[in-house]
Order: sequence, then C-alpha cells, then structure tokens
Amino acid sequence: MPGICDGRVAIVTGAGGGLGRAHALELARQGARVVVNDLGAAIDGEGRSATPAERVVEEVTAAGGTAVANADDVGDWEGAGRLVQDALDAFGRVDVVVNNAGVLRDRMFANSSAAEWEAVLRAHVHGHAAVARHAAAHWRDRAKVGEAVDARIVNTSSGAGLLGSVGQAAYSAAKAAILGLTLVQAAELARYGVTANAIAPAARTRMTEGAFAATMAPPAAGEFDAMAPENVSPLVVWLASGEARDVTGRVFEVEGGKVVVMEGWQRGPHVDKGARWDPAELGPVVADLLAKAAPALPVYGAS
Repeated sequence: MPGICDGRVAIVTGAGGGLGRAHALELARQGARVVVNDLGAAIDGEGRSATPAERVVEEVTAAGGTAVANADDVGDWEGAGRLVQDALDAFGRVDVVVNNAGVLRDRMFANSSAAEWEAVLRAHVHGHAAVARHAAAHWRDRAKVGEAVDARIVNTSSGAGLLGSVGQAAYSAAKAAILGLTLVQAAELARYGVTANAIAPAARTRMTEGAFAATMAPPAAGEFDAMAPENVSPLVVWLASGEARDVTGRVFEVEGGKVVVMEGWQRGPHVDKGARWDPAELGPVVADLLAKAAPALPVYGAS
C-alpha cells in the first residue's frame, strides 16, 4: 500500500538524531526518497562527522526505503546549496524541505556573548533560510517553464519562539524569527505551488533533555511516551504530503498525541484619537487597553 508521500523527494536537516531522524524514517516509510542531512556536530554546534547521517540512511535502507546522506553545514550559504544539489543529483527533483537543524548556547541574557548569539542565529535562522532559498529557486524555475509544482517547506520553531524561555534568549529570538520567515515564505512562494508551515514541537531530544529534564523523563514501561520524537513526525509527514496543498502560513504545536493550531499575533483592543497623542495622556489609555486585552501567556521558566 503506497504511503502519503509516495514518490516525493524530501530533504531533512539535522536528521542524524532526535526529531530529524524520526522525520526522515517516517517520510521514507510513507514512500518519500530522503536526503538525510546532518553536520554531525555536538549540541553547541562544534565538531563535524558524517556518521550520524550515514547511520540514519542505513536505517532507512534496512527498512526498504531510499535515502542518501549529506553532511553539509546548512548555516553556510554554499553548503545549503550543495545539499539541494545533492538531492537533485540523486533524485532529479526536490519536493519537500524539512528544516530541523539547530544548536543551543543557553545563557542568561545578561551573561550572553556575541559568539553565542551568532552561533545560534546562524544555525537556526540562516540554516532555515538558506536551504529553503536554494530549493525555492528550483521550484520557481520549474514553475516558470510550466511544470506543475506541489512543494512544501516545514520549518521548526519552538515554544520558546512562541512564548520565550528563561535562559534561552538567543534560541527564543531565533525560533521567533523562523515564525516570521514562515509567513513570508507562504505569501511569496504560493504563486509557484509551494506551501510553508511551521511546527513548535515538544519532544525528548538532546536539545531538550538538559533544559527540561524533569518533564522529559521516559514513562514507566507500557505507558504512552508522550515525549518520544516519533510522535511529532506524523504531522510533519502530512504537511509534506499532497494532502496538505491548501494549508500554508500556519504554526502548529505538537506534543505526544496533541496537535494545536496556534493563532499568533492578532489585533486586540484599540483606540484611535484621530490626532497625535501627548505622552502624558497615554497612561490611562494604555491601562484601559490592557484591562480589555487577553492576559499574556507566561514565559517558559518564569517564576
């Protein structure tokens, strides 16, 4: 029986372990040919190894699927281009980009360094943008010669990007930037037959075990493991499929068996004086607006 991604070609970044590995395995199980990208770095982005990507490729092929490995750095513009070219060389096309790669450099904001900010923003923001940009050029070129394109971008944000997370200022900023990127991709690339959506997953990976160890512990034997990375992959694979062609510019929280559509920033209570405000007037005006507005959700880790 064919899977819902039968015949599609998918790139998954950061797929040597955790969520990316789970996505790659499920995409392959659902019929996709997969390019497994992983730099093989430590959680902070240091180090290089092709082994993690190659091991996942071995898992895919052992299960009867088709995959190739790539160890390029997606935060590097040329490296991201080589990744997309590897997919084209191996399979002749790209249909799906699942941006998952990232690093952590957790630090309280007042102690954070320029190097930490640069590393996190490079891996998450540039790493998401660069791969999708090279793929978008491929899709645009196909569309311009009259080929029907039915392509997907699935970006990975976080609850930290939606609400913020204490001790993770750079990571929160990067993941929030990915949400804005997703909205622009959805608006600009629709003309070429491309959708763009984002997920904010909660799962047990090496990036979450340290920061959220108490809530990420495995369950007792026989109980549903709500924090298993494999629980996130079904939505990713569905968003990558032909069935999702009418869903774009959306953000989904995913945890265990729970899927939530996030509603994002919306205009709330407002007032219009019809003229320039004097600063001294605005105290009671803002207080009244805030009293009418929905309360803000708390930042993760805030007391």
